[in-house]
Amino acid sequence: MEGLPDAADFATKLKNTLIQYHSIDDDMWRIAKKTRDVTIWRKPSEEFNGYLFKAQGVIDDVVSSVMDHIRPGPCRLDWDRLMTSLDILEHFEENCCVMRYTTAGQLWNIISPREFVDFSYTVDYKGGLLSCGVSLDWSEKRAEFVRGYNHPCGWFCVPLKDNENQSLLTGYIQTDLHGMIPQSAVDTAMANTLINFYGDLRKALQKA
Repeated sequence: MEGLPDAADFATKLKNTLIQYHSIDDDMWRIAKKTRDVTIWRKPSEEFNGYLFKAQGVIDDVVSSVMDHIRPGPCRLDWDRLMTSLDILEHFEENCCVMRYTTAGQLWNIISPREFVDFSYTVDYKGGLLSCGVSLDWSEKRAEFVRGYNHPCGWFCVPLKDNENQSLLTGYIQTDLHGMIPQSAVDTAMANTLINFYGDLRKALQKA
């Protein structure tokens, strides 16, 4: 497979990286944006010259339903306002796949549409699920999109201890959008995008 020598080994390393992010001490994070029901933090990324963002909020639904809406698949396109297309390029066992997706322009198209090719892996985690991904160096490119790059990222979803019908959803995102974009614009867009992600996901689950 192009750019990926061993899917199982690659998946394990990716999972361990996300678990490492999940154990970072609270005092290492700075709040980037906060609403009534979602908090976004950030810290300098160790992967590139940008930020690792952390998002967290409670979702009024069970883990399986929440993650069915987040993991790669047709359901994601129904509600995620940023995503404009999603195709599974290769599928493996153990909930692994390679997907290509495109995103809409942001900030009045200061950030033009982007394309990503990511390896995605979903695995059990502490009574819940972890869906994680990282971009691949995929040679096939389309001229109408700038190719972005997701450094290790993912979503932890676990049931609340006192109510299994609610889930704590925690995400870690560090995206290099490439192109000539001021870092301040990227940071603003990322915080807003994550806030919108939670709002759109909640609306989609209410309709489901």
